[in-house]
Amino acid sequence: CVPKGLNMSIVNPGGLPRYEDIEPKARKLCEEVILNKSADGNHVERFLEFAERVKNPPAPADLALAAPTLSIKKSTPEQQTAFLKSLKCEVTCSAEHVVPEPGAGLPDVCRLEGCIETEKVSQKIIAGGTPTPSEVLKYFNNQLKERICFLDGGMGTRIQAEKLEEADYRGDRFKDFNAIDANGVPVSLKGNNDLLIFSKPDLVKDIHKEYFAAGSDICETNTFNGTGISQAEYKMQEVVYEMNKVGAELAKKAAAEVTKAEPHKPRFVAGAVGPTSRTLSVSPSVEDPSFRNVTWDELVESYVEQIGGLVDGGVDLLMIETIFDTQNAKAAIFAVDEYFTRTKKERLPVMLSATIV
Repeated sequence: CVPKGLNMSIVNPGGLPRYEDIEPKARKLCEEVILNKSADGNHVERFLEFAERVKNPPAPADLALAAPTLSIKKSTPEQQTAFLKSLKCEVTCSAEHVVPEPGAGLPDVCRLEGCIETEKVSQKIIAGGTPTPSEVLKYFNNQLKERICFLDGGMGTRIQAEKLEEADYRGDRFKDFNAIDANGVPVSLKGNNDLLIFSKPDLVKDIHKEYFAAGSDICETNTFNGTGISQAEYKMQEVVYEMNKVGAELAKKAAAEVTKAEPHKPRFVAGAVGPTSRTLSVSPSVEDPSFRNVTWDELVESYVEQIGGLVDGGVDLLMIETIFDTQNAKAAIFAVDEYFTRTKKERLPVMLSATIV
């Protein structure tokens, strides 16, 4: 990526080694496994043996089987900068630019210009309303020219800090929930963070307020797993639309309260659309690479239902987040267009957040 122009990613300078800092033998073993290629084809066995010896080194007396030395240096920010600059190269595009016919192409929303009355936008948010898509776009296009805008932090890790138990996730509404999974085991609701929208609404709203108060311009709804596909693992697919609508309303209430205290800086809500627990690109079965446990149409419809709840709950924009499968991302983007085509509502701005492994 670096030679092709990558110049920003989320890492801590000096916290990661440069590729050349990794010990040569360990690097070679990793390369063989990642590329699935070696002269004798025994690279997996070699890597596992190496890993085992590093994890459980032989007794020091047995010099013949001494544990391999695994030394990874930590480069300084200056070293990383110099290394990245040495990789950078100029890239030119010789492809012919095809101009769409008038009316056929979507406008580049990142270049939408225009003045915006911040006070007017703030008053809409304080009243519990949703600014128009063009107002949201103009506000951020103007702000991003002047400063860095901030998104909230992780919802899941923040909820984990509360050390909630099964009863907390059930609340009064689901205290008698007794569904059985495919293996005949009672379904546990602990860990279904999206369900806290119903059982712990004040907690969810207060977490949003924490992030807004800390300076976040945008907070995501607590709906990372808010699709029928993901909620089916908890037998909760029947409440998906309501979950997303109420989740959006909680975040909007938090935005209104903080915006009222700081009207010079309106706060916005992004409807979080997660990747689901299924993938279109990879088979979950090592025996059958062609097998998929979800179809394109199923994924799209699951996303459409979620988006409907988020929009009806008043989100200001949509965020397709933590993408690990580009095919899933395509389905989510397609679902956004499908929803707004069916409803004939004005399309909300869409943000994408990808995970690069």
